[in-house]
Amino acid sequence: MLDYDLHCHSTVSDGLLPPTELVARAAERGVKMLALTDHDGVSGLAEAAAAAAQHGMRFINGVEISVSWRSHTLHIVGLHIDPAYPPLVTGLQGIRDGRGARAQLMADALARIGIGGALAGAYHFAGNREMIGRTHFARFLVESGHCKDVRSVFKNYLVKGKPGYVPHQWANLADAVSWINGSGGVAVLAHPGRYMAGRKKMGSTTLRELLREFVELGGRGIEVVSGSHTPEQYAEFARYAKEFGLLASCGSDFHGPGESYRDLGRLPDLPLDCQPVWSAWETKT
Repeated sequence: MLDYDLHCHSTVSDGLLPPTELVARAAERGVKMLALTDHDGVSGLAEAAAAAAQHGMRFINGVEISVSWRSHTLHIVGLHIDPAYPPLVTGLQGIRDGRGARAQLMADALARIGIGGALAGAYHFAGNREMIGRTHFARFLVESGHCKDVRSVFKNYLVKGKPGYVPHQWANLADAVSWINGSGGVAVLAHPGRYMAGRKKMGSTTLRELLREFVELGGRGIEVVSGSHTPEQYAEFARYAKEFGLLASCGSDFHGPGESYRDLGRLPDLPLDCQPVWSAWETKT
């Protein structure tokens, strides 16, 4: 099993655990290298780094940037970033500024189908009000008895074509990769298997077009082992990594106990022919 986990979330975005508790949980499960990759924000990194030092764990500054590409919403993880890099700070603030307006539209959409109080309910679950998002609405809908769990909420209410979904224009791909690279980080395409599933899924041709553009813009990695990937997809995305010359990353995408496909520190090894993403910075530090 891998003892590296390079994709997880705290209460700074839509995770259930504060950074210190998240790091402690990772340490209990044997994680030796951890990246905190909160959505569109880096305010939890200093706390997480301090906690990681206490546990003797290597900590990697990270972020997960929301991106609009064609008709798809993507997530680009930045690893080994400088969180104080001004264009990154400004870019992330711009993304966060749009979240409140989207949240109001989501609440209005849910009200039209008879679900009231969704905005206040979602904010109740948002430890950081700037980071209000779909997961906070999902937790409200579970608590109010509309669905049995968060995954069911997304499937029935919050994905494209469902009544609580609101389209939104996030950062563009070129900007996201530029912010990460400019900060000294490595840009990684997160959980690509998700983009090939669902109502508006990509085919392999579109995915290859995305990867080609991503590489041309300076993207350097792809998540091969993800909490939302199947074992068959580990091999599939290892082949894409080899085809496009991308480094292979791994991450649980842990959000909290009972909500995630995988817990921290429970990842299988990368396929043997992958070059791991941490090779990009191990020679620098």
